[in-house]
Amino acid sequence: MKKLIQRQRPISRRLLNYFLKGLLFVLPIFISFYVIYKLLEFLDGLLHIPVPGVGFAIVIGVITLLGYLGTGLLSKPFLDLFEDLMSRTPGLKMIYNSVKDMMEAFVGEKRKFKEPVMVTMSSTGIMKLGFVTQKDLSSIEIDGFVAVYFPHSYNFSGNLYLVPKDKVKPVEGRSAQMMQFIVSGGVTDLED
Repeated sequence: MKKLIQRQRPISRRLLNYFLKGLLFVLPIFISFYVIYKLLEFLDGLLHIPVPGVGFAIVIGVITLLGYLGTGLLSKPFLDLFEDLMSRTPGLKMIYNSVKDMMEAFVGEKRKFKEPVMVTMSSTGIMKLGFVTQKDLSSIEIDGFVAVYFPHSYNFSGNLYLVPKDKVKPVEGRSAQMMQFIVSGGVTDLED
């Protein structure tokens, strides 16, 4: 009886190990496809088109067309007028400008997350990775500091700290790669 119990334990451990390895393989694929499915479902629902994927294609096409028209010389006055209207509307001003600035920080001409840095956080030598977003804070009468954005791991949020310049050290590497490394909690491999 004792030998039978000893044989069963390793088999159950091996089965559990196989299950966990299978879960490690299947779960990221499932979650990725589920998020894409939900995004397609949402975009299709915006236009109430019964054919799956057509609403997504139309939304992507319209956004691309607006991007093309927004870069043209003729549409510049209209875009400026729209932005002026949005920045004067109470309530919408804060939301519109915040979203616009965040989008431009990632993909616009004024990209902000292009300088990854490592910041000394304490005398114990604990370091934190982030991105310099402003090098000159004299407009708000703060000298000797830079603005550093620290993304949260496994989340699409972060914190902004004003850090003494001597505590900030540039880090070699592409910004997108560094952002992925931080958001993944340091799990993502930094090698190409």
